[in-house]
Amino acid sequence: MKIKICLFLLISINIYPQKADLKWVNKTRVNTDLIPITQTPKSRNYQNIETLNSVANYINSELSKVCDSVTFQQFKVNGNVYKNVIGSIGIKHKERIIIGAHYDVCGNQQGADDNASGTVGLIELARLLSKEKLNYRIDFVAYSLEEPPFFRTPYMGSYIHANYLHTKKIKVKGMICLEMIGYYSEEKNSQNYPIKEMSLKHGNVADFITVVQSEKSGAFGKEMEALMKEQFLIKTINFKGSSLIAGVDYSDHLNYWKFDYPAIMITNTAFYRNKNYHTENDTIETLDIDKMCAVIEQLFLSIKQLK
Repeated sequence: MKIKICLFLLISINIYPQKADLKWVNKTRVNTDLIPITQTPKSRNYQNIETLNSVANYINSELSKVCDSVTFQQFKVNGNVYKNVIGSIGIKHKERIIIGAHYDVCGNQQGADDNASGTVGLIELARLLSKEKLNYRIDFVAYSLEEPPFFRTPYMGSYIHANYLHTKKIKVKGMICLEMIGYYSEEKNSQNYPIKEMSLKHGNVADFITVVQSEKSGAFGKEMEALMKEQFLIKTINFKGSSLIAGVDYSDHLNYWKFDYPAIMITNTAFYRNKNYHTENDTIETLDIDKMCAVIEQLFLSIKQLK
């Protein structure tokens, strides 16, 4: 009886390990991937096409090692050619899961959290999931042009991809957007929210990852939320709200919602937490690699259990 009571209390007060015991994610690989994405001679913004291409080529080369097929989805904006990188596994299946992350940055910065962290997570998930027998085709899509001045325009790489799926009438179970998964803090008052009352429920310490949903996330969103919380590697909270609330649709998943595909965003809450957002201070040194790897492993364990 005492054991049962202790277990109940442990679950009830949400005690998570400070440093998760990871079995699948390779921390050395994750660190290695961050270097060619962030340490470029020029920032990987929309003006530096050569830099964007070098990062796209790196993503392509890593996905090519584990995926059944890898392609560039090229599109032209203002006379320049930009590239999404798409790696696919389980190509015999008709229904797809899309896992996406943008690799461009806003302005002149490393963009370690925004969004090298998501891009690296994408690559590591491809390595891990490629070894699994899954019920779905998975497309790993690295997008260009998520950031201003193209955000919320049809020139976003994710809009190009979502529109392609819609035009071709491709069946999609759901889309997972990886947007800033690398920054955490154990300090009090390190976490803010779009709604003040949320701090009463979730606290003010930036030690968790979030599953962001809207009414368009559907059963897929609920399933992913439940699976993420079951893994118990890092504290996970759910936020389901209207796109009228600032931040709910601030990434590539918004374009899948536009075409009525179920989609969620996995994020550390971006500027509600990370004050380095869109500044030169968003560097590798500010990332918590242990917690970032815990998020990646938690995603891996969840995705492979999708029904």
